[in-house]
Amino acid sequence: MSDRHTILVVDDDPSNIKVITAALKDEFDIVSALNGHDAIDQLKAHRPDLILLDVMMPDMSGFDVCCIIKSDVGFADIPVIFLTAVDTQEGELQGLEVGGIDYLTKPVNLALLKLRVRNHLLLKKQQDLLKQKNAELEAALERVKQLEGIIPICSYCKKIRDDQQTWQQLETYISNHSEAVFSHGMCPECATEQMKIIAKMKVV
Repeated sequence: MSDRHTILVVDDDPSNIKVITAALKDEFDIVSALNGHDAIDQLKAHRPDLILLDVMMPDMSGFDVCCIIKSDVGFADIPVIFLTAVDTQEGELQGLEVGGIDYLTKPVNLALLKLRVRNHLLLKKQQDLLKQKNAELEAALERVKQLEGIIPICSYCKKIRDDQQTWQQLETYISNHSEAVFSHGMCPECATEQMKIIAKMKVV
């Protein structure tokens, strides 16, 4: 399986797609779309790691496409960089408001574009790792919670009663409710008692 990232380039001008593809193809896998509807189809088919999205397109604007992407929980975390001829502060504000992570105006500086793409992909990777660590922490906390609260234990034999009203050895109960692994030894007090018992047996 390739470790290369996939970039979706969306622009209604094929010549713009050709220029961007030529600039990025050595480092990334490129898929493209000429309009908003095609972009959504390509998104579902390839699930790209990042999207370069034009704003002014005939069927639906890039802002509308971005809103659709960000409203889908399965794709909302994919970073979107707007590449557009709309060089206004209002356009940039709208692009960021609908969920874009960056806004570059045409004609785009290709060296700058490469750096922005690399940086946003690195940021996405770091965010994904953080989400994974948080999920692992939450799972660990859930396992710990299983051993919280009042646990019925026999005052004589020290067995524990589980939710099915079955009495289990302490180590069995803990093994079933956590990832703890037991090693067996003997505490000094028990070792002394065992030595006394053995000594008495020898005398008899």
